[in-house]
Amino acid sequence: MGKFVITKRTNGEFQFNLKAGNGQTILSSEGYSSKSACENGIESVQKNSKDDTKFEKLESKSGKWYFNLKATNGQIIGSSEMYESVSGRDNGIESVKTNAADAVTDDQTV
Repeated sequence: MGKFVITKRTNGEFQFNLKAGNGQTILSSEGYSSKSACENGIESVQKNSKDDTKFEKLESKSGKWYFNLKATNGQIIGSSEMYESVSGRDNGIESVKTNAADAVTDDQTV
């Protein structure tokens, strides 16, 4: 089962990572100024990860593959790691779809 891990950056911003059951990070958020905004980002991932059209599939300038998950308003709410292949990226998307909906939240800022 997946989990969202909330951490605090050195600059004081909050961030979450969605981790798969094996502990691998499959989606990382931007920095948020408050914990409540970070928690809203998690809710947005849980809602939007059910919709295939919310995943933006991309290729980096270095030829690696990645994806962004976007909210209804078009804002990026999470980005993946870089993958060596299209199939790796697509498996990452499937992992987000599988893990996000029922993921628990592990708040490591308390």
